[in-house]
Amino acid sequence: MPGKTLLLSQRPGGLATFNIQDGFNEALLRGLQLGFLSDADYRSILQCENLADVKLNLQETDYGAYVGDVAQISPSIVREKALEKLVNEFNLLRANANQPLSQFLEFIRYDYMIDNVMLILKATLNNPNVDVASLIKQTHPLGQFEESVFNSICAFENSPKGYAELYQSVLIDTPIGPYFARFLQEESAKVSQDASYVQNLLEELPTTKLESSLRKLYLEDFLEFCQGLGGDTATIMTDVIKARADATAINITLNSFGTMLNDPNLRESERKPLYPSMGFLYPEGTDKLSQVGDEMELAAVLRTYQVYRGIFDKHQRGDKTIDDAFYEREVQLNEMAWEGQFHYAAYYSYVRLKEQEIRNLVWICECIVQRQKDRASDHFVPVFSREASYRKR
Repeated sequence: MPGKTLLLSQRPGGLATFNIQDGFNEALLRGLQLGFLSDADYRSILQCENLADVKLNLQETDYGAYVGDVAQISPSIVREKALEKLVNEFNLLRANANQPLSQFLEFIRYDYMIDNVMLILKATLNNPNVDVASLIKQTHPLGQFEESVFNSICAFENSPKGYAELYQSVLIDTPIGPYFARFLQEESAKVSQDASYVQNLLEELPTTKLESSLRKLYLEDFLEFCQGLGGDTATIMTDVIKARADATAINITLNSFGTMLNDPNLRESERKPLYPSMGFLYPEGTDKLSQVGDEMELAAVLRTYQVYRGIFDKHQRGDKTIDDAFYEREVQLNEMAWEGQFHYAAYYSYVRLKEQEIRNLVWICECIVQRQKDRASDHFVPVFSREASYRKR
């Protein structure tokens, strides 16, 4: 696994020693926090009648340097420039990081690497003639690999030999390679020797199962690494990762309805192994999740968990999609990570909250383009907002 056991001397310092290695970077991070859009910024953007007005408003924020020279703005351009800003800031933090912070930041990137590899695998398996070069443009910039790795993907041949090269260059020789290796080894001991079997396995295996398994292995590995860091980093990140693991288990269950994974004979053997082996639901709650067959049964299981009962009630009433309801919960947890100091959790929270800010911006821009600003609140999740619902309780 990418993580490794840390010696006591390699762990982040406490109140008296944290700033020796990580003080400068934390100061940078706290400065970057000031760049989040405020409630006033969002109100100004929501009053815009077109994207040219949005651009003018963004020029008054930290996004100004990125959108100022854009001639023709669109929701996709807004996303591209916002991601460019996030990546530049992340790279600044990464360039100034020492171990173990640098490894912690790499774990953040692994998440996006999984997304990128899955994007390419899904496309190439479903359409051998797909333009891989265009796919690379769709990948998340935080999950980018070395240029040589992407060149190998572009040269990928849809044949047993090609699959062997894909496995060796993309799966094995990347930081997330061990997750693929472990998954494939669990599926069959023959995988490492038989390239044609790799092809058959990847072709016949539902991509959702592959992706869920990789995400499970990643979250479990990340949690182990964070707990090895100790201190407030371990305490805060344990809660954040466990909450994400629960969201993963609930979404897997919900999305399995109407598929073979919901077959009563396959729930225990096929669906349950996809659940992360951790979380606030684990193990009692996930055992119950593995037995449910529809939304009514799922709601009955979640009714005994106050937080998830509220989330699922929003979904069932149609107030929020299940994803947006979980985003709200994630934003709350990640904002709380900033209440303390001398830990690494705020770095993870910064990236996740910036991702939410980007989703907010793109959604508002889409609503303005479609002239449906009255729907802007449908998928809007405020970040560091005094108007957030959980702050009003």
